[in-house]
Amino acid sequence: MQLSAQQIREFEQSGYLFFPNAFNAAEAAVLKQAALDVYQQQREEVWREKSGVARTAFAAHTYNDAFRRLGAHPRLIDPVMQLLDGPVYMHQYKVNAKAAFDGDVWQWHQDYGTWARDDLMPEPRAMNIAVFLDDVTAANGPLIFLPGSHKHGVVEAGHDLETTSYPLWTLDRETVTRLYQEGGCVAPTGEAGSMLMFSSLLVHASPPNISPMDRTIVYLSLCHVDNHIRQFKRPEWVAHRDFTPIAPLEDDTLNELVA
Repeated sequence: MQLSAQQIREFEQSGYLFFPNAFNAAEAAVLKQAALDVYQQQREEVWREKSGVARTAFAAHTYNDAFRRLGAHPRLIDPVMQLLDGPVYMHQYKVNAKAAFDGDVWQWHQDYGTWARDDLMPEPRAMNIAVFLDDVTAANGPLIFLPGSHKHGVVEAGHDLETTSYPLWTLDRETVTRLYQEGGCVAPTGEAGSMLMFSSLLVHASPPNISPMDRTIVYLSLCHVDNHIRQFKRPEWVAHRDFTPIAPLEDDTLNELVA
């Protein structure tokens, strides 16, 4: 999948792109079942909310075949390589649960802020691309973006170790308000199989999910191979140390798993 000139301009302006129904229902169902299988595992890579339900599963592409295939899917890898102008490696892989009733907040943050501070990634030549495994609605904790906030570079942040089970470098209310006043606030929603691509500098968050609907999203954080991390204080399954360029698989790779 190649981006058009108009899509590239839109990404540069807003910091994100949304692709409704990038994956069909059968492909999304394969990935949703894979997520359920992963969340049942008692592994250190599976982080849980304070209630005990799964919050996120790190590095799922290393122990689940469907997520391995997704991690090299051309619909994800090709457009990222196009925007980053070269080969990419997998910096991080997360399957975020946001479970019905118990899915907790993800505070306002920039992903590159964490990667720069904790992993010594030299430049923001990295981005996220995400696939909805459930329908994402206004009610079940959608991602919230501040369009254009990526143009501000790395924003000052504090290290929040208490709000949730996962430590995060977060932005204060004054900063978020200022960025909102400049560019507004959006929450892309869509059916399972829809896809988002967003800059590693884009400020984003998601509210708690108190609805009876799950909201599972899988995230690939991809980095140009020349821009690999220089510090290895976090576990390898959180910040990967294999900088081998990803070779995209065939477009129908997930269909091979459809029952």
